[in-house]
Amino acid sequence: MKNRPSIPLIMLVCALGTGVAACGGSGSTSSSTPGSGASSTSTPAPSATSASSSAPATGGNAVAEITANWTAFFDPKTPVAKRVSLLQDGQMFASVIQAQANSTLASAASAKVTKVTVTSPSQAAVTYSILVGGNPALTGQKGTAVLVGGTWKVGLTSFCSLLTLEKNFGLSSSVPAACKAA
Repeated sequence: MKNRPSIPLIMLVCALGTGVAACGGSGSTSSSTPGSGASSTSTPAPSATSASSSAPATGGNAVAEITANWTAFFDPKTPVAKRVSLLQDGQMFASVIQAQANSTLASAASAKVTKVTVTSPSQAAVTYSILVGGNPALTGQKGTAVLVGGTWKVGLTSFCSLLTLEKNFGLSSSVPAACKAA
């Protein structure tokens, strides 16, 4: 079945790249510009659009920051320490992120953000796709970015959802205990 191999691959990729912290906080719905990432997805890549005219709490363009952080988090070239810093409560998952970084499959994975909607001063909804070797493996995924200490990060619930998916497809034996509280 075509979806079955794609989902496990995506899960592994997600776990590997979970260091991208989503940054943002504009207060309005806005499309984001895909960061440097893989090429095609089933969703057309939006052209560069700006967030609302009000500056986010961090002083930058929230949508652009969220997009950049999500892209970096899932980029296998991003150092593990940086990925950890881009995940909400990332230190609790440092060993998981490190283990995934050593995976051959994860080295071919990336994420492409297609939409960011800032829902509150400290939270944003993120729509993204996981690509493997530049090809869509998991499209239209919904995630959350959270503002922590002035930095927008990949939300813990998003990361834990991906780890759970990975477990359900037999790519891991368990989900970290920290996810059960998330």
